[in-house]
Amino acid sequence: MSDDDLTSAAGAATGADATGFADAMAELEAILGRIETEETDIDALATELRRAAQLLELCRAKIRKAEVEVTQIVQRLADGDG
Repeated sequence: MSDDDLTSAAGAATGADATGFADAMAELEAILGRIETEETDIDALATELRRAAQLLELCRAKIRKAEVEVTQIVQRLADGDG
């Protein structure tokens, strides 16, 4: 898979959710806090867990995209030195 393919796959994995990484992490921490302190009603637990799973995938996709971009930048810099 090429770097462009990885970038496209990472972008597609985020879907329509334009939540930033920091915001997603903050929301994940809030969900975890509610679950750990048992603030989440059992009826809402499945909804909270579904949202947490979406946020995790979003964060993973953003990390993968950043890795691809960093690799591309490093490669361009290395190619310029040769």
